[in-house]
Amino acid sequence: MSNVFSVDGAHSDGATTVSFGERFQSSGQFDHIFREGMALVERTASYLDGPGRKESKTLAGGAGVLYATESMRLTTRLLDLASWLLIRRALREGEITQEEAQKKRRRVKLQAFGRPSHVKGYSDLPQGLKGLIEESFALHDRIAQLDRAMTMAQEPDALSGQALNPVAQQVGLLERAFATKLS
Repeated sequence: MSNVFSVDGAHSDGATTVSFGERFQSSGQFDHIFREGMALVERTASYLDGPGRKESKTLAGGAGVLYATESMRLTTRLLDLASWLLIRRALREGEITQEEAQKKRRRVKLQAFGRPSHVKGYSDLPQGLKGLIEESFALHDRIAQLDRAMTMAQEPDALSGQALNPVAQQVGLLERAFATKLS
């Protein structure tokens, strides 16, 4: 039995498979991640507009610039994650088609920015901001992993068709993993 999922449920050996994406989107796990992601967006907005704004005014020199930089990176990361979640929910609810979802998904950048904890002055940032940054990276890692699994599940089984160039196959896997075209 193959462990590769197909989009339409048909498999070359006659077995029926289940779409990981459809199964996940209709599960309680998706609802949990969706609520968690949206709550993180709300908490971050509340923090940055309230306590974070006050804390940032007390930072001296480079720490103030680092605060502004990291809060912008945090906001961008959360907007991308929220977009991914909203696209998946809209697909589940039948508000958009699979093709529309794929088109919209291509605009969402789930790129993994470097973790700032090693940056000089990071330890001087307020704990509230650092906590939100850490939570956002944890959520990002989970969603990026789900996205890769869902994307791979939508692609045809590379082993079931014609023989492929093994180097081209590995390059394709790397491109999907890093969401960029290698030339």
